[in-house]
Amino acid sequence: MLRLFVGIAFPPELRLRLSLLQSGIAGARWVDPGNFHLTLRFIGEVDEGAAADVDAALLRLRARPFSVQLAGVGVFGGDKLRTLWVGVEREPALAALQSKIEQALQRAGLPPEPRKFAAHVTLARLREPRRAELQDFLAANAAFRAEPLRVEDFCLIASYPTKAGSVYEDQASYKLQN
Repeated sequence: MLRLFVGIAFPPELRLRLSLLQSGIAGARWVDPGNFHLTLRFIGEVDEGAAADVDAALLRLRARPFSVQLAGVGVFGGDKLRTLWVGVEREPALAALQSKIEQALQRAGLPPEPRKFAAHVTLARLREPRRAELQDFLAANAAFRAEPLRVEDFCLIASYPTKAGSVYEDQASYKLQN
């Protein structure tokens, strides 16, 4: 069984820039900078046959390259804050690519993704953060803005859990073409 997701990988300079945000919240489990990515669709556990079907479906997908802008920070979780993230500005080409991936995966036999797509980059997982520290972090980094990221491909990525956290490994890459 493979635990898979579809995502956009980041160049080293963007991973470094994001890693510089990772401080100031006691008890946060910071994401390893090598694991920074933009998830387009979580797939979950599938067998080798389903993984091959996913790969075949993604190979047929056609979309043009585009740019995305990472900007701002926020937190998911409502009353129980659990994920600290960097935002991604609204980009119609990103939404279109994500929709095409969702449709391709459903045609390959996967069930629909029940959650609404919310483009973000996870910085940390939180467990009962101190509200004051979190508010200070959010205020201090509200104006964060990275250089625009040119998206020319996306990847099928496997996630392997370890005691130190998940290790991600690209399984395949899919080029976007004009």
